[in-house]
Amino acid sequence: MKIVVAQLNNIVGDIQGNVDKVIQALSDKKAIETDLLVFSELFISGYPPEDLILKNSFLDACKIGLDSIVDFSKNVNKALIIGVPLIEDNNVYNCSVLIDNGSIAGCSKKQNLPNYSVFDEKRVFSPGTYSEAFDFRNFRVGMPICEDIWSRKVCDDLKRDGADIIISPNGSPFDRYKKNLRLETALERVKENRIPLIYANQFGGQDELVFDGSSFAINSDLSIVSQAPAWEESYLEFNFNKDGLSSSNPLTTNTNSELSDIYSAMVLGLKDYVNKNNFPGIILGLSGGIDSALCAAIAVDALGSDRVSCFMLPFRYTSEQSFIDAKGCAKNLNIELGSLNIEDSFNSLENVLAPFFKDLPKDVTEENLQSRIRGVLLMALSNKGGNMVVTTGNKSEVSVGYATLYGDMNGGYNPIKDIYKTEVYALSKWRNSNLPVGGLGPLGEVIPLSIIEKEPTAELRDNQKDQDSLPPYDELDDILESLIDYEMSVSDIVKKGHEKSLVKKIENLLYVSEYKRRQSAPGVRISQKNFGRDRRYPITNLFRDEN
Repeated sequence: MKIVVAQLNNIVGDIQGNVDKVIQALSDKKAIETDLLVFSELFISGYPPEDLILKNSFLDACKIGLDSIVDFSKNVNKALIIGVPLIEDNNVYNCSVLIDNGSIAGCSKKQNLPNYSVFDEKRVFSPGTYSEAFDFRNFRVGMPICEDIWSRKVCDDLKRDGADIIISPNGSPFDRYKKNLRLETALERVKENRIPLIYANQFGGQDELVFDGSSFAINSDLSIVSQAPAWEESYLEFNFNKDGLSSSNPLTTNTNSELSDIYSAMVLGLKDYVNKNNFPGIILGLSGGIDSALCAAIAVDALGSDRVSCFMLPFRYTSEQSFIDAKGCAKNLNIELGSLNIEDSFNSLENVLAPFFKDLPKDVTEENLQSRIRGVLLMALSNKGGNMVVTTGNKSEVSVGYATLYGDMNGGYNPIKDIYKTEVYALSKWRNSNLPVGGLGPLGEVIPLSIIEKEPTAELRDNQKDQDSLPPYDELDDILESLIDYEMSVSDIVKKGHEKSLVKKIENLLYVSEYKRRQSAPGVRISQKNFGRDRRYPITNLFRDEN
């Protein structure tokens, strides 16, 4: 029996478009000799559908989509496993459906509904209550769905029901720790039951989540049969008989470096957010600093230079080196660089505000005014031409509030929202030596070395440096990662070698900046504690760690 995993990029809510992808896959030359074509979790609806599941009209449309696939399958003599939400007895289930000979031959209901991290399936789905294997081509097939294989009970039950093979549709999003964890978990299930397992994972970007694909199969002897590439659509082919699984695909595994995977995740996240929401392109403020330079590189790799518009927005504090660096970066990326001087706008607003500010000393107000003028201008360009503004604040800055609400935080999406400043430098160096999978940008140095080497500054006042307000980024990032990613106590962070007063200061900045982050653009999830779906702290919060 020939089994093919269709690792394809679908869109949440585009039910007809997703159905068309299924029909196209059933007709594709890759599937000509296929007995069973396997799709990822909830492929018809897209994953995660979130509160769309609460709309009966959405569920009705998904059922119509399923029926049309069943009807089409009569003409192609192929079977398939497809994910779809279905209503039964007034309950909504996350289902995986086996379609064979133009009819539904089996339906598995997801039993373990994840309710942690980015997942809240218990909000919208009811859990399935039993495990059943289904007869198919002289074999019995079990179809546990994603979370169902992260503990052993469901697979154990399928073994008892006579399953010869486990085929698991998944919607497992990328994070920097996930690459090996999926494989290790699947190996545990195979080790327990000695049943071959196929892991069919989703590919594509959905809001802040990205799905890397990396589908794979494991034989009952714990050998990895093959693995689909990460960060691209693909078909993964297997032959299955009484001796187990074999594959005509070369034996490969995802050996990408962590930096490679993170960069690819940011490219995919931005690309699919722009394309799936039908933006013609993006607009970006290119300051000559490293954050905007990295975002420009990501944007060009995602969309191509012809869909990226960059603008410099200089002021009296903008250095000559920043002009040189911004122009150099634009040249390297083959993008045009416009310029909008904000001097006149600033002076005009300063005059308007003068009666109210009177003799008050200049402070952060005037600095924020510069940032907000830039935000207004970029948003105006966006409104006029339809291109989406990309915002460029890294995780270190948004953690401690080193960003201006309605200023440099303006934008529709932020590809570097979940990476710390030290990682910005590492990823910039990586990109200068590498081209990501499917990247549309040029080879070689795209971010001038002078940008990477110079001291970071917001250039909002004379001789300003980031380190005037913040500790060195390697120290800051270690404290922030400890507070955010690992939820460590102040005392434990102090034991790592940091001054208690500094840790307390950073903790306070983290908490009091929550209101800003709630109003920030979505961005690619890289860690297990991104600002958004993973980390949900109250805005009004007087708790401070007293240890």
